[in-house]
Amino acid sequence: MLFFEFAKRNVRLNWLRSILAVIGIVIGVAAIAAMGMLGNSLVMAVSDQLSDVGDSIVIYPYGGTYDNISKRQVKDITNAAGGGGNKVIPLYSDYDEIKAGGKDGLATVYGLDTGDMPALLGLSDGQWLKSSSGCMVGSKIAEDYSLKPGSRIKLGGHNLRVVGILEERGMGFDISPDNAIFVTDKYITSTYDKDNYDQVIVKVADINTIDATIDAIEKKMNRRHDVITAFDTKAILDTLLTTFDQISMFTTAIGGISLIVAGVSIFNVQMMSVTERIKEIGIMRSIGAQKAEVMRMFLYEALVLGFLGSLIGAIFSFIGGYLAVYLVLQDASYVLEPSTLIYIPFGMAFGIVTSLLSGLYPAWKASNLNPIEALRHE
Repeated sequence: MLFFEFAKRNVRLNWLRSILAVIGIVIGVAAIAAMGMLGNSLVMAVSDQLSDVGDSIVIYPYGGTYDNISKRQVKDITNAAGGGGNKVIPLYSDYDEIKAGGKDGLATVYGLDTGDMPALLGLSDGQWLKSSSGCMVGSKIAEDYSLKPGSRIKLGGHNLRVVGILEERGMGFDISPDNAIFVTDKYITSTYDKDNYDQVIVKVADINTIDATIDAIEKKMNRRHDVITAFDTKAILDTLLTTFDQISMFTTAIGGISLIVAGVSIFNVQMMSVTERIKEIGIMRSIGAQKAEVMRMFLYEALVLGFLGSLIGAIFSFIGGYLAVYLVLQDASYVLEPSTLIYIPFGMAFGIVTSLLSGLYPAWKASNLNPIEALRHE
């Protein structure tokens, strides 16, 4: 403990250099932890928004050849993929002007069988659609037009009663319900003169059978030539999450660079300290101090600097990470998740280890000074 006390004394005596070195560690730890927290929060936010469509296969007409999917083709898709509890949901889609509450604008309109809606959507308020005289609206539409169950909207030249408000779902690769209006298939075919479907969604009961289901659909539908295009939302989700993980690693690496720069600063401080204290080291060696004890004293100095910088950096990283996540996502709840908070002790550990590594060579050099030559040093 005596040499640890010497280390603390030396840090205090060279307080200006010590403060500059600590500031470098603070910046490095705060950067690496805050960037890691932001990256992990982005991954979690995207995962939460898209995970509910990871069990879907989306089928469109083959690009450039077909405009829609016929009812006969829907039967073929059902025969190929309808087994094992899978549910095949054909949809019509269009765009139209909506008028409600003194406002007007454009909205996506989806039409499907009322029995298929619970399998595809979530109900927030009201009840499920049962007749062509009503409709269901997404959460964003309801918010923008101040709609609730019982409200009236004008769509496609008809006045419709809002029977239900859908749960907010966020982004989706199959449909985007938050900014859409849902009507019956009978309403959309009669109002928009549609005979065939615009897309088909297959909700897979067992997510492990997605690849086999896609193969069965494509083998059935694209035997002679390409008729449909089918893609797996889970594969897209996995690719997107992998991309965000890479972005998170990249942003963390940027913070790591600043921490390495701080390590160079500690190296310089320690080397200057060794140079200035050569005679003191000679005296310590001449009265019996061992090489290991001298080396330990300088490592203690690096440890003190690293620990102080890492501790202060951890506080700033939490504050900075919280603000960054809130500004980007408008929701800071992900900051309190364990997988996000882990970046704070990770940043601290990286800061302390960097400090010790930076002080290793100066400590070794100090411990290996010749005592006689050190005493002669002026």
